[in-house]
Amino acid sequence: MKTDTVLDFPFIRQQADYHNGFLTGQMKSLKLMTALQPIYSIAHKRIIGYEALLRPKNEKNEWISPASLFEQAETPLEQVHLDRISRCIHLHNFQTINDPLNWLFLNVSPQTIISGKAYGSFFTDLLHEFDFPPHRVVIEVVEQPISDNNLLLNTIQYYKDLGCLIAIDDFGAGHSNFDRLWTLKPDIVKLDRSFLARTSKQSSIRSMMSGIVSLIHQAGALVLIEGVETIDQAILGIECDADFVQGFFFSRPFTDLSVPHEPFQEFNALFDYFKATSGRKRNEFQNRVSHYDMIMKAAVNDLKSGLPLGSAVKGLLDDARVVRCYMIGVDGIQIGSTMVSNSYTADIDKRFKPLDDARSADWFRRHYLQRAIYHPEQLQVTRPYLSITGAHMCRTLSIKFSARDSECVLCCDLSV
Repeated sequence: MKTDTVLDFPFIRQQADYHNGFLTGQMKSLKLMTALQPIYSIAHKRIIGYEALLRPKNEKNEWISPASLFEQAETPLEQVHLDRISRCIHLHNFQTINDPLNWLFLNVSPQTIISGKAYGSFFTDLLHEFDFPPHRVVIEVVEQPISDNNLLLNTIQYYKDLGCLIAIDDFGAGHSNFDRLWTLKPDIVKLDRSFLARTSKQSSIRSMMSGIVSLIHQAGALVLIEGVETIDQAILGIECDADFVQGFFFSRPFTDLSVPHEPFQEFNALFDYFKATSGRKRNEFQNRVSHYDMIMKAAVNDLKSGLPLGSAVKGLLDDARVVRCYMIGVDGIQIGSTMVSNSYTADIDKRFKPLDDARSADWFRRHYLQRAIYHPEQLQVTRPYLSITGAHMCRTLSIKFSARDSECVLCCDLSV
């Protein structure tokens, strides 16, 4: 290939060839073929799109690793050529499966973003040639550092102006940052498979997944978890409120596009398992809440009768899960000192000693206080969160009551 070749659509189209009715490409001695991997909506329980992937064969007609293919694209010219020939064959071959509705996910390499314009017009001509609507294309931008951020933004805007959707790929991998999320404003964020790998090793990360998904949703993007390979990872996708899933557990990439693909049929079983597990957890949680509701209200009655906080919450502090108890006025100001359980005192991390004394601290912004104020005499229970006092995960129980012409909220932190 000459280094001064302009890789516009007519040139790229000449590099493609037909094989058994499908379009194939060429990269040096390798034949390039399309593989499609289905992407599923969890809520709809069906395919909503396909990611197009390159699958190379060598001169002996043997499948080889895609990594070997990308290693052969050494120069910017070759990298852009590989990117464009792949999109050309993918778009044509996707149309052969006769899917008039769902999305086609296409990767765009960083090199194409950086220098694609220097090699002539391409993508608009490609869509026009195959009469493919741009609103059915999801452009995947790989989460890698790019030196010229303005060039990246301009490229993204080009695809948005065409009417394509934008996805950030491999979010959560080495170069990810939330600034890219705010700046690019993608339609879809694909969480890297490393998230799933970490959840199997660290349970604390599993509990963070819902927060990460929620944050991405608040940024205005849908969430796709990729690399799902086990039932536990599939359940995690449901559990953390992700929108889409992709991975071997649901469907492997397939290269024989002439045979109708058999979609994943076990969503009902997955949801049955999730609902049963959630039901058991809910029952266990409600049983614990009933237990604490009884002893919290007993402590409130003691406080109403005039007992000091330390005496009133003795039954609470004897519970193995209770960390501390404290009183707050409806103005949010803590009343007096915090009562800490003996078992927790032995485990206090001295590094956070400056946070121990919470007398007169203002907790007005805390949800557990606001909910208690709105629902007097009813026990409120928070989700797990990081307590500033001691910097550990906890749940807070809170209940508002009236005593001696004043309104107070009794709070109790449980270890998680």
